[in-house]
Amino acid sequence: MEAMRDNERALFVLLAVIAALALVIVRPVLQYVLLSIVLAYVLYPAHRRLEPVIGSFASAITLIAAALVAIIVPIAYVAYAFTDDLRQAASGDSFIELPRLERRIQELTGQNVDLVSSISGLSERLVDVFFGGITGVLSTTLEFTFGIAMVLFLVFYLLRDGEEFVAWLRELSPLPDADTERLFEKVNKTMWGAVMGHSFAALVQSIVAGVGLWLAGISNPLFWTVVMAILAFLPLIGAFLVWAPAAVYLFVLGETIPAVFLFVYGLTVVSLIDYYARPLVIDKSARLNPGIILVSVFGGIYTLGFVGLFVGPIVIGVLVATLETLKEKKTETVEGSTPQTSVDDEPEMPEAGRSEPPSEPASESPND
Repeated sequence: MEAMRDNERALFVLLAVIAALALVIVRPVLQYVLLSIVLAYVLYPAHRRLEPVIGSFASAITLIAAALVAIIVPIAYVAYAFTDDLRQAASGDSFIELPRLERRIQELTGQNVDLVSSISGLSERLVDVFFGGITGVLSTTLEFTFGIAMVLFLVFYLLRDGEEFVAWLRELSPLPDADTERLFEKVNKTMWGAVMGHSFAALVQSIVAGVGLWLAGISNPLFWTVVMAILAFLPLIGAFLVWAPAAVYLFVLGETIPAVFLFVYGLTVVSLIDYYARPLVIDKSARLNPGIILVSVFGGIYTLGFVGLFVGPIVIGVLVATLETLKEKKTETVEGSTPQTSVDDEPEMPEAGRSEPPSEPASESPND
């Protein structure tokens, strides 16, 4: 018996060492692996419907291509429009009325401001901060290309072999089958609420905020709506980074009524979507407190970057689902246990030598 316990301890130590080594190996590409899992999870319901029609391979390739278009096209549009705006600003032909804005700043503060030079210098500083200069841009581009290629391959295999992978995880679970099924169901609801809750809230908030920009008279509202659709994945501050500067811009130009309208509209209508819609959609499936959602989102971003927007709430949600499963298991164990009977509650035994008369059989009903 003691030898068996020693073997189990040795096996657990070996497992811990191998798991630590595996984590060290996977750590550099962990964000791409997690992004692949999230994308495959989102695409899998559509894959199940397409697979019987066009086959597993064609279905996976079609969905991956559609996801690439849906992700890359908005980002490419924003990058192109931003670069074009910088070029127009440098030539003095930007849709932002820079000369008028410079005159208003001089009237209000009494200082001459060269906004074109400031914007150009700001863009260069942003490149240095986020990428480490031109060399950093090249290395980041190469890393991003490698990461995208890895994500595509992983999503393909997860879509093709997803059911076998989930079945393998179920077999590895040390819990009873009923508890394992209940845990998987809660994890599924948590992931769906975290992923779709963020996406739905970001889309609705960006559209509503874009309408406000259009009503306030901001030029090129479509561009800013796409920008907000990307930034709105950041709770509380995403869309605010666009509509608040836009309101200040209108106010500086002397357009007080549109500026006040946009500020009030953003503070009430747009912000209410973030304060209520996002937690409501996520909490409905994931059953997470809005404060926990906020902490998990920013913690995920800090740890994993953009992927942490979804992975943070998922990890915390899985932890909550596991704790709830353990709690329910404990409750079922307590309720299913046989209560101890006290001495006073013991049934009275018949006296010796006496026998209880046999009970009369129930008379048959005349209708029988």
